[in-house]
Amino acid sequence: MNFKQKVSFSDAIFAQEVDGEMVLLDMNSENYFGLDKVGCDIWQTLQEHKSLQAVYDTMLENYDVEPERLEKDLQEFIKQLKEAGLIQIR
Repeated sequence: MNFKQKVSFSDAIFAQEVDGEMVLLDMNSENYFGLDKVGCDIWQTLQEHKSLQAVYDTMLENYDVEPERLEKDLQEFIKQLKEAGLIQIR
């Protein structure tokens, strides 16, 4: 995955923040997804910037994490969002 890529969101996804966490509903499949605080921060940064690099930079600035670990974890998280049909990578 190239962090220079951009993200777009399915129009069928409804997202609602609840007590610092995010609940996502895929209106097409009627599946619910829950994101913890970190997942919520990633989702909101993706929506604001649409850039994987911006998410990486923001998370690196806001969390005490090794850059290599962040890159690996972020790639896995984005992969899961994509496989669930919640986002598209372009």
